[in-house]
Amino acid sequence: MQLRGKTVVVTGGGSGIGRALCEAIHQAGAKKVVVADIDLQAAKRVAIGVGGAAIPCDVSHEADVRSLIEKTESEFGAIDLYCSNAGVALGFSSCMDNAAKASDELWQKAWSINVMGHVYAARSLIPSMKARSGGYFLMTVSAAGLLTQIGSAIYSTTKHAAVGFAENLAITHQDDGIKVSILCPQAVDTPLLHNLPAGPQSQDGILSPQTVALAAIRGIEHETFLILPHPEVQEYMRRKTEDRDRSIDGMARLQRRIFGSRS
Repeated sequence: MQLRGKTVVVTGGGSGIGRALCEAIHQAGAKKVVVADIDLQAAKRVAIGVGGAAIPCDVSHEADVRSLIEKTESEFGAIDLYCSNAGVALGFSSCMDNAAKASDELWQKAWSINVMGHVYAARSLIPSMKARSGGYFLMTVSAAGLLTQIGSAIYSTTKHAAVGFAENLAITHQDDGIKVSILCPQAVDTPLLHNLPAGPQSQDGILSPQTVALAAIRGIEHETFLILPHPEVQEYMRRKTEDRDRSIDGMARLQRRIFGSRS
């Protein structure tokens, strides 16, 4: 997909990767960038910079996502690209006493944003995209959805689920002309990263949001399903699929090196 002249929505667009996506998409010539965020003031600041529009949206609520899509299409026309970027990183701890320790409330909050935010968008947009035989979803996931996340079972599990949904979405609707890409970086210099305890996600370098956004634009232009701003992730995936036991042993050693042995 070429972005020139397109109408694009970016959730979580008020900061971090979302803000960088809005700016990069604008620079690529999009007709209108709709900046959606739970923080409306942040969304407005970004929208001013890209000549776009700001709409408040909490992606954990289906009514909000549906309203975002309806408002965008009524004011700016059909959505060509929907960047389902909003996400949360919850349940992180350097205390490895119980992977299932986090509360149901934390699990549900992460699930409702990191998984259902994508589902709600597709549920609302697929009918109109099918009717016009075209449309594009970019889902910001994480390398954690391909590998795993030491320190948070919640983050790892919800990101794996997001990858699974994206794959199914791409397969189910390929013949409808609908394209899907997943953006899976490791560490990115955003507030989300800085709020986490130190971990392995930063060992291959911390990329700027702008670098990640440019990788996303290139991936969209080539209609690539898996977009990896950190190329090392491809090799880690290969090792994981070749020998799962060896991969798990290696991750356990990495965990001990970072957080210390409990023996």
